[in-house]
Amino acid sequence: MILAIDTSCDETAAALTEGRRVISNVIYSQILIHKKWGGVVPSLAKRAHEKKIDKVIDEVIKKAKKKDIDYIAVTQGPGLAVALEVGIKKAKELAKKYDKKLVAVNHLEGHIYSPFVQNSKGNPNIDFDFPYLVLIASGGHTSLLIFKDHLQYQVLGETVDDAAGEALDKAAKLLGLGYPGGPVIERLSQQVDNKDFYRFPRPMLQSNNLNFSFSGLKTSFYYFLKKINQADKLLNIKLLASSFQEAVFDTLIKKTEKAINLTKINHLLVVGGVSANLRLKTLMKRMIKKHQGKILFPPNKNLTGDNAAMIGVAAYYKVLQNKWVRNIDSLDRIPRLNFNF
Repeated sequence: MILAIDTSCDETAAALTEGRRVISNVIYSQILIHKKWGGVVPSLAKRAHEKKIDKVIDEVIKKAKKKDIDYIAVTQGPGLAVALEVGIKKAKELAKKYDKKLVAVNHLEGHIYSPFVQNSKGNPNIDFDFPYLVLIASGGHTSLLIFKDHLQYQVLGETVDDAAGEALDKAAKLLGLGYPGGPVIERLSQQVDNKDFYRFPRPMLQSNNLNFSFSGLKTSFYYFLKKINQADKLLNIKLLASSFQEAVFDTLIKKTEKAINLTKINHLLVVGGVSANLRLKTLMKRMIKKHQGKILFPPNKNLTGDNAAMIGVAAYYKVLQNKWVRNIDSLDRIPRLNFNF
């Protein structure tokens, strides 16, 4: 049994996992704290984590009705430095107090394993069929990589500036829709059948690599909104939201399809917070069908965003390879942790 902790950004999360099965899972969201500021405030995030982490861990253990914990797992990075620090400090404290091995997990690695997370009864029971092409699309990250085998990855492309989820949140802010903006953009887009009325730019589609860029799209959107008056903006807000979302998703689809053509891998994992979007799911399914491939998403919405269940499952595969922290005192946060480990 693994007790997993994730405090990578603005969710205080803990889970108890056995292999791929989630025995209990608790997530405390800080959205209401950060909403009025229009984004995550690091000092407030840290304070909220410190206030809630003990309660979240106690609740996850109480829900499981089991105490036979063998390992402690924690997100080491990437993420918000002051937030990561809270989870790591608590994990080290527990590992020392109860003499348990400590497993450090890359947060993105957790996302990669999220489609294979099972409930307490072992469902869904999906076998691994390597290799996979992986698209990570979240508020902080947009990456394409190959999942070669357990804990073996090859990065193909990453965002050079804004992440996909970050771009959607910024567009929502420019439209006055509040934070987090992605779900509001999705809802407004559905109301106009996801129409791409304005045809905003698709950055880097002509590049000879698999990197992403969304800052140019965001800048184009900003100047377009400056040209129109407030009345027109309000009148056409659904079409503006939908057109921006289509530009982001068209970029994700075409870059992913390019990766499929280059690698000849047609087993696809789409993970991260943006993978919860129904429009993106529809477009990805349509694209992979053309390539006669298979596609997997996290099995429920709670596993798309930041959570500890996926961290526990990733940690299980690290335990199988004896990859735990040898010197607990040496473990430190790595806010910009990548896949070179």
